[in-house]
Amino acid sequence: MANGVFSVLDTETTGLFPGGTDRIAEIAIVRMNRHGEILDRWETLVNPQRDLGKQSLHGIQSRDLLNAPTFKDLAEELHWRLSGTVVVAHNLSFDSRFLDAEFQRAGMPLPKTLLNQGLCTMRMSHQYLQGAGRSLQDCCDSFGIEIVSAHSAGGDAAATAILLSRYMELDGQNPEWNLRLDRAAQAAWVQDSPSGRIIPVHRSSAPAHRAHHFLDRLTTRLPEFVGSEAQENYLAVLDRALLDRYLSTHEEQQLISLAGQLGLDRSGALELHKMYFQQLVRAAWTDGTVSPDEQLDLRTVADLLGLGRDLVRHSLMLPARKADNELSKAPGERTIALGSLVVLTGEMAKPRRQIEAALNAAGYVPHPAITKKVSLLVAADPDTLSGKAKKARDYGIPVASEDYLWTTLLS
Repeated sequence: MANGVFSVLDTETTGLFPGGTDRIAEIAIVRMNRHGEILDRWETLVNPQRDLGKQSLHGIQSRDLLNAPTFKDLAEELHWRLSGTVVVAHNLSFDSRFLDAEFQRAGMPLPKTLLNQGLCTMRMSHQYLQGAGRSLQDCCDSFGIEIVSAHSAGGDAAATAILLSRYMELDGQNPEWNLRLDRAAQAAWVQDSPSGRIIPVHRSSAPAHRAHHFLDRLTTRLPEFVGSEAQENYLAVLDRALLDRYLSTHEEQQLISLAGQLGLDRSGALELHKMYFQQLVRAAWTDGTVSPDEQLDLRTVADLLGLGRDLVRHSLMLPARKADNELSKAPGERTIALGSLVVLTGEMAKPRRQIEAALNAAGYVPHPAITKKVSLLVAADPDTLSGKAKKARDYGIPVASEDYLWTTLLS
């Protein structure tokens, strides 16, 4: 394999906890160079040699696995594909623990440095997307990246690759990118392709569109987490565990085990549960109301997290809303200070480069992503439901038309 590349990967699994009965059921690797160019995309279903777990979450059907290789069948090829590359994933802790367990089970462990020196786009969001939540959807919305076939390994890996390329564009002069690639290339442990190549097996169809129920929508709107890496990794697993609003006894036991592995004691995990629930409630109140069905959903989550009813009752009370006159003003009535970050979205009447040049000349700073530091989003359609617009509205950032840009901001 060619060296000096990123191996952006994603896995779909039968459950949340490796090392026991949960296994990888699908894996994808998108190779990308330092310039953000996609070199190739490889993906296959994997026979987990057990039932598929919660099929509603990953959308894989049992009939698709009839001719799928086992992970042991794939181990030699995966060594070749990963050798000499920098591994990247969104929530790398989750994928790396599954990969490590699978390679150990296959009797072909990976070099320890490979996963330990990888990049996590979820953790990197704290550097490049201040204010964003931890979900892949939330980070992609900041850049307006569409996730095609979300919750498939190939679809999520492809979106993560684009996300990484946007990070590199924001921080193009950082020598760390090339240093990591050079270090990985020098540590390559496989030089030649395997003699017997495995033919990938794909899904018979794209994952069925999953209804985005209340909890699913909330977890993409949670605020940036400012705790430790171990705490965030725990909460990322909790996001996945609660999406179907059910925790099996096995999942409860494994969450306790995971907390211990991450250095969290029982009281620390309970405090995280309280904070997590309160963040969900605040996200639920964003539109100004929480319906009876939504309250039932939240109470279900509270029970699953072992929280007391008094905390739940207090949390579900209508929150006091401070008047924010500045944010309530229309774009034309609020001051966009010189030096402010301005984001553009949509196909506009004038070329993007012309608009960016005009903004620069007027003393504003064009920016590619929505963060809490952005002062204005200019949209071809101010009523757009794009990811960028959704993020802007969540943050209270005004959304203005291209006409406003020329007649007011740049007049």
